[in-house]
Amino acid sequence: MALLEVICLHENDAKRAAQGGADRIELVGTMDDDGLAPSPELLARTLSAVDIPVRPMLRLDGGFSADPRRRDEMLGLVSTYRDLGADGPVLGFLDEATGVDVETVTELTQGWPGWTFHRAIDNSLEPDKAWVQLLGLPGLDQVLTAGSPRGIEYGLDDLIARAEANPRVAELIMAGGGLRPEHVPWLYQAGVQAFHIGSPARPQGSWKAWIDADLVRSWRDLLDRLAG
Repeated sequence: MALLEVICLHENDAKRAAQGGADRIELVGTMDDDGLAPSPELLARTLSAVDIPVRPMLRLDGGFSADPRRRDEMLGLVSTYRDLGADGPVLGFLDEATGVDVETVTELTQGWPGWTFHRAIDNSLEPDKAWVQLLGLPGLDQVLTAGSPRGIEYGLDDLIARAEANPRVAELIMAGGGLRPEHVPWLYQAGVQAFHIGSPARPQGSWKAWIDADLVRSWRDLLDRLAG
């Protein structure tokens, strides 16, 4: 069965996503700068509200480079997330925008059995290099990607080509970032088994609106039909 992950801003979002058939929650504290870290208190409330896995965003600033001045803050936060029972962190840092900041990412994900590298991959100037680096990182089980910084509308062909060329890459890809229902069959046929939605789970696509369980259900039904 294909995995459906939904971006949530609070525990009420999470409840509705779970009711609609989401398999996992990506929890953010705010959608400013494309998503920043939730507070430990918000994570605790969300974990108490649902029985499905929750992955919190580990990102304190905009952009995709790690601020060394906030290293200890990030290490403390990811440790707290682990203690609270998070399924794994969602993070992604680039080294001079050409590839993955392997040292920082490895330090922050050490010991996690599963974690997500987010759309920083789409902003790498050398995505082939970045993918090779990602394939060597322990614990990584998902790469959230649209194939392009402009979204899946522009990156669909690249995602399909990468998935078809390497089964391990297909296994890691979680397609998201402007994902529309018509993209899903093409990606699924190429071997992609994980999908990520945010605004499509909300009335009129508004981040001011709470998640609608029926909208989530429509995506769940689409994925289940593809799975046969």
